[in-house]
Amino acid sequence: MEPKTPTVRRVLVAKPRGYCAGVDRAVVAVEKALEQYGAPVYVRKQIVHNTHVVRTLEAKGAIFVEETDEVPEGEIVVFSAHGVSPVVHEEARQRGLRTIDATCPLVTKVHNEAKRFADQDYDILLIGHEGHEEVEGTSGEAPDHIQLVDGLDSVGRVEIKDPSRLVWLSQTTLSVDETVETVARLKERFPTLIDPPSDDICYATQNRQVAVKEIAAQSELVIVVGSENSSNSKRLVEVALDYGADASYLVDFASEIDDAWLEGVTTVGVTSGASVPEELVAEVLTHLAKHGFEHVEEVQPVDERVRFALPHELRKDLRAS
Repeated sequence: MEPKTPTVRRVLVAKPRGYCAGVDRAVVAVEKALEQYGAPVYVRKQIVHNTHVVRTLEAKGAIFVEETDEVPEGEIVVFSAHGVSPVVHEEARQRGLRTIDATCPLVTKVHNEAKRFADQDYDILLIGHEGHEEVEGTSGEAPDHIQLVDGLDSVGRVEIKDPSRLVWLSQTTLSVDETVETVARLKERFPTLIDPPSDDICYATQNRQVAVKEIAAQSELVIVVGSENSSNSKRLVEVALDYGADASYLVDFASEIDDAWLEGVTTVGVTSGASVPEELVAEVLTHLAKHGFEHVEEVQPVDERVRFALPHELRKDLRAS
């Protein structure tokens, strides 16, 4: 492992970082909807968990609401990248809303897995964080079959009907290591627990965690750009601390960096959550350069080239125009 004793003050920037394909798809969907239909376009919940992105879209004419009953009848509503339950779809239909479903395709995959296993009468253990929008959406696909497992402490409280018909699924934005540990603990209790047909934790979450592990091992400080309500961003802070960084902090903007964090530091690692635009990372690098961290190296342990098409409802209207 490379020692943490470089001769110059430097910044190690993780790659991949920032926008994943699902976030890019969701944000572009709102932008294209505003261009196609004009303002306002309503969005249920934050389209992605990032303060700057939400403010930028609001300035363009997007109106963010908590629930569909806040949207005037007949208007357009975009469902966020985190997905919604069937109940929400039905509420929108009853109000005559025109919907654009910007749910990340990888979240949709988990929804489909939940429906399929529920149809086969499996108990489903959903590993995730209580109250997170993605968990609420997935749970809504099969509420009578799904139990939430929120961390290791909740493993002992799981109750099931038939251990031979038991499967686990997970929120897509979790820590890979923590999920592996939770599954191992569950299998100690339930040896017949079935794995999902494919890994539920999304490629982008995993890739960003792989990259931050590499920079954390060489950095005294790791700065993660992301919002407090972003699960994947908060996991990056935890991973950085677990893999060698002496300190790690989550910031929305460069202005939130405390100069005291930089005292005695020779290497700063920088990364960003999957819902963070690159301009916010650039501002952090500019801030660090003003404090003597002018030497910047990009660390790319994994390549990432995934792209997703826009929601089909929007593509149809764009083709027709």
